[in-house]
Amino acid sequence: MRLQKYLAECGVASRRAAEKMISDGRVSVDGQTITEMGVQVEIGQDIRVDGKLVTPEPDKYYIMYHKPAGEVTTVSDPEGRTTVLDRFRDFPARLYPVGRLDYDSEGLLLLTNDGALTEQLLHPSHEVEKVYLARVSNELTPDEARRLENGVMVDGRKTARAKVKILGFKSLYTDILVTIHEGRNRQVRKMVEQVGHQVVMLRRIRFGPLKLGELPRGMWRELTQEELKELRKL
Repeated sequence: MRLQKYLAECGVASRRAAEKMISDGRVSVDGQTITEMGVQVEIGQDIRVDGKLVTPEPDKYYIMYHKPAGEVTTVSDPEGRTTVLDRFRDFPARLYPVGRLDYDSEGLLLLTNDGALTEQLLHPSHEVEKVYLARVSNELTPDEARRLENGVMVDGRKTARAKVKILGFKSLYTDILVTIHEGRNRQVRKMVEQVGHQVVMLRRIRFGPLKLGELPRGMWRELTQEELKELRKL
């Protein structure tokens, strides 16, 4: 199979992320560094990422994690900050996050060693819905909510249509639900800024069919068979 697919099957990363690893010169096959796509490999060859041997993992794991604010959604961090994978150092398989939650955000994060499923879930064509509970500064008006729903300019591009529900207004903040299917960097925060507010708390409460529910902050559990079945339908 192609090298990037092999890496995904081994749970190293999604196929797209594996392609970047290859282009960055981090992958070797039988002692030779590979930087081009399309190289065919077979099980049994000496395939390494950053010098570490990579072999297929027969058991696949699917973890729902309630990420707290203050953790980076990466495998490692050059600044030495806590990553979401620090809690899984003793896990029996190498897990990787499906998508990202920014450092200041919390909520539902899916982790797995199933690279093929990761690739499918992150592909823009599947438009997986993500629902966020956001607390924003001051009073967000119905007109501003409609502007968010219709799309605002973020980083030079208009956001896709969204759903926004105002839950309630207190003297200093408004709680809203925001549903999007894009995965742009800090998207909800930047959208809210475009209508004159700041996000003071952001929690992802749903990813596709998966609901965070009552899972405590900083805790995790494996997906049920029914949840996994619904996830694969996407």
